[in-house]
Amino acid sequence: MKKNLFFSIIFIHSFNFFCLSSNLYAQSDSSLTVGSVVGRIFDKSTKEEVIGASVRVVGTAIGTKTNVNGRFTLTKIPVGTYQLLITAVGYESLYRSDVVVSTGRPFSVVIELVEKDSETAEVEVVADYFSRKKTDSPTSEQTLSYEEIRRFPGGFEDVVRAISTLPGVAQVQNGRNDLLVRGGAPSENLFLIDGVESPNINHFGTQGAGGGPLSFVNLDFVRDVSFSTGGFGTKYGDKVSSVLTLDLRNGRDDRLGGKLNLSASQFGANIEGPLSQNGQFLFSARRSYLDLIFKAAGFAFVPEYYDFLGKFNFNLGDGNEISGVGIGVINNVRQFTDTEEQRFDNATLLDNTQYQIVAGVTWKKLFKGGYVSTTLGRTRIDYRFRQRDSLLVTFFQNNSIEDEFNLRSDAFITLGEKTELSFGFQAKTIGFDADIQLNPTANSAPFAPLALTKSDRFFKGALYAQIGESLGDFRFTLGARADYFSPIQTKLYPSLRSSVSYRLFEKSTLSVSGGRYFQSPSYIWLVANSENLNLKSIQTDVGIVGFEQIVGADWKFSVEGYFKNYSNYPTNTRLRFLTLANTGAGFGGSEEGFTSFGLDRLTSEGNGRAYGFEVFAQKKLSETRFYGIASFSVNWARFTALDGVERAGNFDQRLLFNLSGGYKIDEDWEVGTRFRFATGRPFTEVGADGDATYGFRRTNIDPMFFNAGRLPSSYALDIRVDKRWQFTDWTLITYIDIQNITNQKNADQPRWDVRNNQILDDSPLGLLPTIGINAEF
Repeated sequence: MKKNLFFSIIFIHSFNFFCLSSNLYAQSDSSLTVGSVVGRIFDKSTKEEVIGASVRVVGTAIGTKTNVNGRFTLTKIPVGTYQLLITAVGYESLYRSDVVVSTGRPFSVVIELVEKDSETAEVEVVADYFSRKKTDSPTSEQTLSYEEIRRFPGGFEDVVRAISTLPGVAQVQNGRNDLLVRGGAPSENLFLIDGVESPNINHFGTQGAGGGPLSFVNLDFVRDVSFSTGGFGTKYGDKVSSVLTLDLRNGRDDRLGGKLNLSASQFGANIEGPLSQNGQFLFSARRSYLDLIFKAAGFAFVPEYYDFLGKFNFNLGDGNEISGVGIGVINNVRQFTDTEEQRFDNATLLDNTQYQIVAGVTWKKLFKGGYVSTTLGRTRIDYRFRQRDSLLVTFFQNNSIEDEFNLRSDAFITLGEKTELSFGFQAKTIGFDADIQLNPTANSAPFAPLALTKSDRFFKGALYAQIGESLGDFRFTLGARADYFSPIQTKLYPSLRSSVSYRLFEKSTLSVSGGRYFQSPSYIWLVANSENLNLKSIQTDVGIVGFEQIVGADWKFSVEGYFKNYSNYPTNTRLRFLTLANTGAGFGGSEEGFTSFGLDRLTSEGNGRAYGFEVFAQKKLSETRFYGIASFSVNWARFTALDGVERAGNFDQRLLFNLSGGYKIDEDWEVGTRFRFATGRPFTEVGADGDATYGFRRTNIDPMFFNAGRLPSSYALDIRVDKRWQFTDWTLITYIDIQNITNQKNADQPRWDVRNNQILDDSPLGLLPTIGINAEF
């Protein structure tokens, strides 16, 4: 009944909003609809401005060249979606797709060109839509633009949800943003926002893990997203599975502008404009209104959130630039306890109220042949977890504060025509305060009591250096890194990483990369039990082989095989079958035994292995009006805990298939779709005696139950329709997005209903329509 009412409310909102936008169409005047494109062009390696580069709008006579600052402006372009062709002496030519010209604001683009090799400098290279990977990550890295993420069906205009369509990424459940990369846990991913590290980028994040239901980064301000699922260079560390880099755009420099947006879950406003002749700013504020919908639908709880994002940047001249970013997040959970059913439902939920700050200032100095970038960042998360039984008695609370100050500096220098050197350091001081109380009651699970109040301070440091060398069609990289973490006994962890790529043909590349990666234990694990200070950093040895072929100008195809060998993974000494690689995905609480918090004594005796192969194909939007991404992954992930038995990991989804794409009917209408299929992940079966999830309700746990079952395969089909409305000096963008349009009821982790002594049918919501209205001016 609740789900039907929830569906009805969403559908009515969707229909009304779409009709409202249709009525506005009569006010538009296509005869006045022209816009502009502004941008900057850099050298991909040195970040130096490329002067005199030619920029042309494909299919028109409109074009220009970059000035002494590498900037360009194209004006009086009829509204529509275009491609740019960029050519420059000494550089490989490049197409840029998804250039959306509108009346609302100038389309801003940053383009990085790759310098031609001296051996092929006289050869005419045909331009394509994919920049060459002249980086320290020749394998397992993909980049998506703002427009590719914005129109992603079923994505809520959310960065993390769009990333989930890339190869090797599993999804534990549809309502979560846990990044599960190549069999790894959600705690194994590094997030950077404009160069500032963030422990998490999601609302209602899981402590020490990194997941959550929805990203708090406003997509309107994201320029590009790069995602590396392995083989990344020595610049990045302290994570073993992936690096997600979000580059924010600068604000508009011509005048003050903004945007109003409304969707099925939130509303907000943006403002941007010039700060001075050489500076710009961005600012946004958003609020959910799920509290209104959830309460009307009769739910027992309401998630309520706010987020605020601001950025500034100044060009100081002489190659000096300074920029700053700040994000504030408020997450509240309100519970309704008017009825017995609501109180019982809430007793199974972990109240996850939290407040978060991510901020940083970056100074970049450009010089001939290189640059130095230095960032001072700060993050603070105030966690306030609480769980009550059906009589409203609190039996668990965790009030923790993680406060980090981070200084990092990265330098890049060209040493001759074919040799590049990068190096840098990182220093981080962490303050951690915790007040954890676990007091079992007659109506809660029978856990051992715990009372802990602790305040501590840690230090992290890292040094790295890497050299890259081009020899004919070969490119080599070799790097070393050393990580230091103060509270654990073994504090220093050195590692080596390398890669080789070979250009088989003009647009074919074979690459191999390998190395050792370390990740320090989560702070909450260390303070929850004093013996956990004996933990070591998680070690992962990674090997990857990949082949990439650019087919034509707008198609790309790649295939990769990988192997990850885990060691020193924390394992639970009470639950001897459990490694913490199998925790962290989900909302946590008593049904999962609070295992992701590491409250038990842990030891670094777990190991595991993950391996598989992936196929990826991408079609960029070009003169042909269709685009798409397809990925197919075959994966295995197995872990061994203290009992010595190798079992399938929680995120061992053997087959993953994603197909997404769309078609631009004309300059106003666009339709997109996504199909996803996944074989079921392992789970621990619920027995008739009520052993839920890992069997925490039993005194003696039989390890035979752990991950012995496997959920059925799942699939879903999403449909999205976009409509643009161009007015004289503003743009209206509307869309309707229907998730799981076939209403497929994919099975989720079964739960035990202790009130009725039966397995609880916790089927997902099924079909879900959402809407969006964005007014840009």
